[in-house]
Amino acid sequence: MTTDTLDITQRFGSGRSVQRIEDEGLLKGLGQYTDDLAPAGQLRMVFVRSPYPHARITSIDTANAAAMPGVVEVMTGAQLVAAGVKPLPTLPMLPDGTKPATAERHVLAVDEVRFAGEAVALVVAETMQQARDAAEAVWVEYEELPHVVDLEDATAPGAPLVYAQAPGNIAAQLRHGDAQKAAAAFDQAAHVVQLKVVNQRVVALSIEPRSVLAWVADDGRLTLRISSQMPSGVKNSICNDVLGIPREQVRVTVGDVGGGFGMKTGIYPEDAATAWMAWTLKRPVKWIADRSEEFLAAAHGRDQQAQAEMALDAQGRILAVRLRTLASVGGHALATGMLIPLLIGPWVSTSVYHVPVIDYHFQAVLTNTSPTSAYRGAGRPEAIYIIERLMDEAARQTGIDRIELRRRNFIRPEQMPYKNPMGQTYDVGEFEKIMDEGLAHADWSGFEARAAASKARGKLRGLGIATFLEWTGGNVLEERVTVEVKADGVIEVFSAVNQMGQGIATTLAQLVVDVFGVPLDKVRVVLGDTDRGDGFGSAGSRSLFTGGSSLHLGAEKTLDQARQLAGQALEASPHDLQYARGRFSVKGTDVGIDLFELAGRQPERRIFIDHTSAVAGPSWPNACHVAEVEIDPATGEVQVVAYASVNDIGRVVNPMIVRGQLDGGALQGIGQALCEHMVYDRESGQPLTGSLMDYAAPRFDLLQCEFRTEMNQTVPSKNNPLGVKGVGELGTIGATPSVVNAVADALARAGRKDATRGLQMPLTAPKVWGILNG
Repeated sequence: MTTDTLDITQRFGSGRSVQRIEDEGLLKGLGQYTDDLAPAGQLRMVFVRSPYPHARITSIDTANAAAMPGVVEVMTGAQLVAAGVKPLPTLPMLPDGTKPATAERHVLAVDEVRFAGEAVALVVAETMQQARDAAEAVWVEYEELPHVVDLEDATAPGAPLVYAQAPGNIAAQLRHGDAQKAAAAFDQAAHVVQLKVVNQRVVALSIEPRSVLAWVADDGRLTLRISSQMPSGVKNSICNDVLGIPREQVRVTVGDVGGGFGMKTGIYPEDAATAWMAWTLKRPVKWIADRSEEFLAAAHGRDQQAQAEMALDAQGRILAVRLRTLASVGGHALATGMLIPLLIGPWVSTSVYHVPVIDYHFQAVLTNTSPTSAYRGAGRPEAIYIIERLMDEAARQTGIDRIELRRRNFIRPEQMPYKNPMGQTYDVGEFEKIMDEGLAHADWSGFEARAAASKARGKLRGLGIATFLEWTGGNVLEERVTVEVKADGVIEVFSAVNQMGQGIATTLAQLVVDVFGVPLDKVRVVLGDTDRGDGFGSAGSRSLFTGGSSLHLGAEKTLDQARQLAGQALEASPHDLQYARGRFSVKGTDVGIDLFELAGRQPERRIFIDHTSAVAGPSWPNACHVAEVEIDPATGEVQVVAYASVNDIGRVVNPMIVRGQLDGGALQGIGQALCEHMVYDRESGQPLTGSLMDYAAPRFDLLQCEFRTEMNQTVPSKNNPLGVKGVGELGTIGATPSVVNAVADALARAGRKDATRGLQMPLTAPKVWGILNG
């Protein structure tokens, strides 16, 4: 590679904090979100939603609504079923061969509603106001049924059933490990730590709500523009499961997406309804959720409680871990809503520690609440929170320093590849080294002086740590890309991974620069179009890990093809050619040809490769996060006053983007630790935090510091050609336990060691004040 090419790659390639190519258009207001499209003749759709958490639908009268000005169509669930619209897909079978028990989830509820906010009818009208007015005129009669919104209520003897064929409200359950060996380990343990650990229900709260526009294009095909992380998944569900429209008759596109966080994976009832109405009316139909609908009917995250136990020997080495976990899956058990607590979270539950034996029992519990599904981290934050709370509590109970306790239990580099008790294999990991770097970066040894300074100001200071790993890749390890060198001087690449604010287009463009040595403005990245290619999409921190790896290999393959073509054009052996900065030349001469000129000489005026490849397995990013908090004893208010982390994420393509992912994720994790909670009233079943007036989203003033974030690149993943590890969720996973552990430390230092075992999120000011004054 020549000096000129090196200059290009050093400026724009991997390892450089290149300014995001997405930002200029967004900053100029040129972004194109779903609601920015308004085709001629567009209709608006509004849903009629149940005010009851559980009720039987006895009748729906739509006559008055249908007669109102501007109304084009009013539909009920029964009418959609009669028209051939099928229920949304769910998980047909668990890994152990059992079938989950959950009611069919229709596009519009049929016979029964199972959570407040479930859609029972829809109205399509010429304008939004007309649709809203008509929706209020739809008369629905309900027979109210008993409900349960709380996990303990739902699993109590004699509890009302959300679904008659799910005894005890258990939709599904899985057991892992060896109960007999675990019992023996606990019997011989010198120390047993027991905790009840609650991961409360939270809301994804993306800036852009769920949005979908559907129309029949000039070619007669149903076309959707949707705010989604997984356009191919939406297409698959529409064609294969719900509407039965032939695949060749459906196209799904995605423009700019204002945040997803896992909540915008898969198909929602509203997506299918919009598609069906456009397909049958042959007019564009748009639905944009309002914020209340997002609180009511978008998938929520977390909502798990666990009875957790850890057995240790006299030296503090872990002998076994036992978990009994209840996970609310809402009124309808979605596939992801079940797999996250039953399988995905357990995969990382032993984290960076050597745990010889586990005994797990996980149950997915139906409740009369909105269904739960993926939310940033999707099972891994819950699992890591449990193990990190156990580790700190074990240190308090045994008297072993919490850092020393972790050292004694870390999996060692020489044990790699390491298979954990859930059968998951870590390819690499140097966990003690990352912790040591994290402690130094956070100035762990200087904490006592900072605590004394806080005390002098009348504040209680606490120090918390989380050492952990996570699983990435979604276990969908294959991805397709296309690479096209065009005669007009652009290299255009397509990938089925998707943008949602995380900067993936820039990162993919940098990988193209790495291979071709051309300036960044010569690269065009195309995403979000099922006509260009199907793929899994962006979830599970897989975009760079799988999509980027496939693109790197596809770009190299394209360059190899171009080299062969250049040899023919220059009448030279491809081995005698050198390539630099978009030009092939014969070694030792000035004879050469430009890459784009070469493309123009081809019959289709392009050099094109369609490439699919798979990575060898998931990646296992890991980190050490250290948080310091101050508590005002007069009010109980908690503020994060220092936050430092060292993150082993393998090779870093764009440090600025990665830092943004880590810090943004950390703030979401801090939000769960200190303030966020989606609350339902046990008596009425109604959401009590159904708006931003009630739901405490994290604010910047929770932080009285800057994130001090470092990335360690010395342990690249062996499972992909780039050596990268997923990063989009790592910050969220580490922040919650490190902050809660810091609060527990502050309470223990203030003489309330007895209260640390019962500490539950969110750690709001009234709750913390009550502990201090209890």
